Amino acid sequence: MPAFALFFGDEWRAYLNLCPHIGVELNWRPGVFMDIEKHFIQCSTHGALFVPDSGHCVAGPCQGQALTGLDIRVADNQLEVLVPEAP
Repeated sequence: MPAFALFFGDEWRAYLNLCPHIGVELNWRPGVFMDIEKHFIQCSTHGALFVPDSGHCVAGPCQGQALTGLDIRVADNQLEVLVPEAP
C-alpha cells in the first residue's frame, strides 16, 4: 500500500497515501504532499486539507474524515513505517 512520512513540528508522522474521499493518492508529484504554505497536507485531486499532526480533514469533500495513520519506529537513525498488508 502506498504510504508517506513527514516531519512536522518535532516528530515524524506517517499516513497511507490515500484520500479518504475517493481513494486517490494525495501527492502533487513524487514526495510533494504539503500545500504551498506548508501548513496542511493537500489532496492534489480535489484540494482537501489535512492537519499534518493528526491527519484530520479540515476542508474539502472529506471534511470530518481523516487519513489513515501508520505506526512509526525509529531505530539506529532509520525511520521504519509499518504499513498494513492489503486485504
